[in-house]
Amino acid sequence: MFSFPYSHPEAEKIWQTKYRYELWLKIELLVCRAWHNLGVIPEEDLNQILAKAKVEIDLISDLEKSTRHEMIAFLESLEEIIGHSARYIHFGLTSCDIIDTAFSLQLKEASSLILKQLWNLASILKELSITHINTIMAGRTHGIQAEPITFGWKLLGWLWEVERNIERLTQTKDRASVGKIKGAVGTYSTVPPEVEEYVCRELGLTPAKHSTQVIPRDLFVRYLEDLSLIGGMLERFALEIRNLQRTEIKELEEEFSSTQKGSSAMPHKRNPIRSERICGLVRILRGYELSGQETLALWHERDLSNSSVERIIYPQSFILCSFLLDEASDIIKNLQINTQQMLLNIEARGELFSSKLLLGLIQKGMSRREAYKILQELAFTSINEGKCFLELTKEKLSNWFTFEELANLTSSDAFLTHIPEIAKKFFPLPPPH
Repeated sequence: MFSFPYSHPEAEKIWQTKYRYELWLKIELLVCRAWHNLGVIPEEDLNQILAKAKVEIDLISDLEKSTRHEMIAFLESLEEIIGHSARYIHFGLTSCDIIDTAFSLQLKEASSLILKQLWNLASILKELSITHINTIMAGRTHGIQAEPITFGWKLLGWLWEVERNIERLTQTKDRASVGKIKGAVGTYSTVPPEVEEYVCRELGLTPAKHSTQVIPRDLFVRYLEDLSLIGGMLERFALEIRNLQRTEIKELEEEFSSTQKGSSAMPHKRNPIRSERICGLVRILRGYELSGQETLALWHERDLSNSSVERIIYPQSFILCSFLLDEASDIIKNLQINTQQMLLNIEARGELFSSKLLLGLIQKGMSRREAYKILQELAFTSINEGKCFLELTKEKLSNWFTFEELANLTSSDAFLTHIPEIAKKFFPLPPPH
């Protein structure tokens, strides 16, 4: 596998060639044990196999140059290392019995890492949302101030999305943790179901209910769909951070070290480069998902058109998703949250209180149409002429509201009374699986 610039060491290890061969050997040895239990492999041969079998990656590589078949090169390497007893290795099997079962183990391990990282992100968001559940800021729709929210409330929406991704990936992992030791076209013609049951039980997998020569690919493509959704979630978070770091808003900022530089030409620049990187790299996850969909249709009981694609898209999808999760978690954990600027942005405009004033006028007996017209005119005057919306309402609506009523209707608290109560639904989070 070629070098990947955005890497995660723990995720990368799962997809190393040597580790894949080690999984192949582990499965082959379990098959040998199963055959021994059925009386096929003599104990002396089994002991020789177990004592001598090992992965010699250079030997496999040399043998593959002549065989041009990776599995045969792997088996011939074991024959050279073990000797005559190696004749029982791969007994009754086809390549995909080993390759797909090992692939399933890699996917299971890689998804467990992603789930661990998702739980870490959930923990960060939970702590931050509790801290800022009452930190008032402007809610925005279409990029325009709408009504007040709190920063903690925004983060609760992020937290729930993390939870949904945890649920989806957990379900996919449970469903796709299957093995296949069924022989050439999946009919058990050369290996009995007892061997598959033993091997899968020892590996923590479930025997595939049905297979051709390969495990059905839709089980595995679901991982790519889930990773793409996780990427889309991280892009949503990163895009929000980028928008709120804009000079005109400046409510959030990525951490910026004392030695960091933002521009070769403009010393003042503090750019949200890590969030931008997330938004860019997520496109790769989406592209790999599409490539995965195209591995579903194979000729008859199998062909080889899926294999080369899968060797790229699955390792890189998991490695990239792990990188992005670590990156996003670190960005969010170390965000600079400008709470004073959040308040200033609300106070500088003031028009975002218009909806409460609209309801207040209706309750006072004014028609909705007339109330809307008055408030829209006041808001547009405020925006176009740079006048304070709240001062205009005090002047224009004094016949309808007392000073105390106006103060209550133009207070952020009037919008946020239910937030602390609803927030309790998110805490405590369910424990990780």
